[in-house]
Amino acid sequence: MNERLNNEELKGKIEQYLDGQLSPGEVDELWAELVEKGEYLDYMKSVANLKSVVEDKKEEEEQVQETKKSYIYYAAAAVIALLIAVLGVMNLSNQESVGLVSPIPDVELEYYRSADGTVTDRDSDKLIRDAVALANSGEIDKAISLLEEEIDKVEETEQIARLNMTLGSLFYNQEQYDKAIEQYSWIIERADKEKLGLLLLEKALWYRGNAYLQKDQIAEAKTDIRKAYDLNGAYRRVTERYLKSLNNNNNNTTTR
Repeated sequence: MNERLNNEELKGKIEQYLDGQLSPGEVDELWAELVEKGEYLDYMKSVANLKSVVEDKKEEEEQVQETKKSYIYYAAAAVIALLIAVLGVMNLSNQESVGLVSPIPDVELEYYRSADGTVTDRDSDKLIRDAVALANSGEIDKAISLLEEEIDKVEETEQIARLNMTLGSLFYNQEQYDKAIEQYSWIIERADKEKLGLLLLEKALWYRGNAYLQKDQIAEAKTDIRKAYDLNGAYRRVTERYLKSLNNNNNNTTTR
């Protein structure tokens, strides 16, 4: 259902664009494709910081011919204007978005940190970092095996929950949604009893809701997304937008 970030041709165009190697026509074609495939905007941001790109272009304009100056300014301004516009639309939560929401394509793999923002030294968290590194290098099966073996050894509920969260995200990114739901459900079922924390529960509900959307189980998805919304935490705005769209779609279907 979702498109993986495996379009090497598109990635190459993005890198060429950031290096100033595309013609104006090629730039227009690239942005038309990026509007349709919004997940590649995050890839663009990770390849190069937008501000540094603009500043580099300003430095280069002293060395290039006069005819290229206007193109450089045009490219930099287009990046800023279009990126802000697209991201603004994607993040908008106060407008109706009937039929526009879709399940998130991938779950970001996280390194767990302590309260002061530093990476923790707990053995299971170190192992999660190792699993994430394996997954990022394409060794998904090894990452999953590493986490599953650790779950059998750990006794502390919070650490098991973090392992399950990472494992569920790996399964989600592999489109194994039933397995992802199983991992997220483990967290949700124990969150209140074990005092696992608001953010962990909120993430589990949000990700499980998206896994249900991937399976077209709309009722289950709405229930989870509603619960995440009611927690009034970090996912409040995005869950509100999804609920509006899902509710409106349901109303439109009923009245047909």
